[in-house]
Amino acid sequence: MTKNEQKSSGHNWRPETALVHGGITRSQYGETAEALYLTQGFVYDSAEQAEARFKQEDPGFQYTRFGNPTIAMFEDRLKIFEGAEECRATATGMAAVTAAILSYVKAGDHIVAARAMFGSCRNVIETICSRLGVTSTLIDGKDLNAWRDAVRPNTKLFFFETPSNPNLELVDIAAVCKIAREKDIISIVDNVFATPMLQRPLALGADVVVYSTTKHIDGQGRCLGGAVLGSTEFVGKYVQEWLRQTGPSMAPFNAWVMLKSLETMPIRIKAQCETAAKIADLLAQTNGVMRVLYPGRADHPQADLAKKQMPGGGQMIAFEIEGGKKAAFECLNALRLILISNNLGDAKSIVTHPATTTHFKLTPAQREELGISDGMIRLSVGLEAAEDLADDLTGAIRAATG
Repeated sequence: MTKNEQKSSGHNWRPETALVHGGITRSQYGETAEALYLTQGFVYDSAEQAEARFKQEDPGFQYTRFGNPTIAMFEDRLKIFEGAEECRATATGMAAVTAAILSYVKAGDHIVAARAMFGSCRNVIETICSRLGVTSTLIDGKDLNAWRDAVRPNTKLFFFETPSNPNLELVDIAAVCKIAREKDIISIVDNVFATPMLQRPLALGADVVVYSTTKHIDGQGRCLGGAVLGSTEFVGKYVQEWLRQTGPSMAPFNAWVMLKSLETMPIRIKAQCETAAKIADLLAQTNGVMRVLYPGRADHPQADLAKKQMPGGGQMIAFEIEGGKKAAFECLNALRLILISNNLGDAKSIVTHPATTTHFKLTPAQREELGISDGMIRLSVGLEAAEDLADDLTGAIRAATG
């Protein structure tokens, strides 16, 4: 094994080190930074080698839609850090979710999913899967008995996100995945809110973990991306073939940007979590705020579970103000520092109104069932000074609620 190969293996490295050095493959020039390979195709030494590549008898790249050295470095670094056997990068987070689900299920299968999830994920499960002959049951993900009771003979997959978007509801990963394994069901966890810094679903028993790398992994609002991580059998047999044939591949430039972002993720997440904890405490004491949902606070409905499976409260906060939609809009419009956007995980703090953006397609009854009120605001805490964020929020809430 060469020195460079030893460096890229990540054996026994701590997270911070793996996120700087993991997965590096250097060219003959020995560059320090990861190389960016902007190419569509690759040249073969002979027709025989081309044939061998397509038969997967010869290692190497064929076409960037199938694989690329820069994308492979990003996949390898995430794989090392997450503790997964395999990783495949995708064009977006929803491409990762869709690939993980649709590559595995077929007509006649059944999915059980926690109903507290991102609106587009719910659409994939309820609408797109239904068109393909795959049925689904949405349940209260907090209730372990609900998971057990929803299982049918044709149930093939459990899907849930934890913490959920936007109300930061938690699912007991270890317990739900144990139920899945006992019944030979694949479990897929969307870990985008917690990030791999705060939660390791595979270590807790999940079969597959998906990310929108657009969010905290990129961390600076630049590039779209996603990732699917899991076993060689699942990722290699199902996900790889899906990506190869349908084409939602990550761009090499995006992979390169995210490789560099991974180097700073531990520092960013730590700082954002520290600020988010302060802001959540401030909001809980602010007049006009009816409730605050933050996994790091003792008053979170699932505070004990949060402590069990997350070493920190995270960067996301949901809070509800008096006065419903009118007051929520006035609050957002009164902010001078924090940005209004439906994105999250940026270095810049961002707010959105879930009822009219990320979850607007749900019926009022469905939003009520999920606890998404017209007065709820979702806050993604960035890297600004906590004092400046506090001043901006308290001033805007005061302006909206009197």
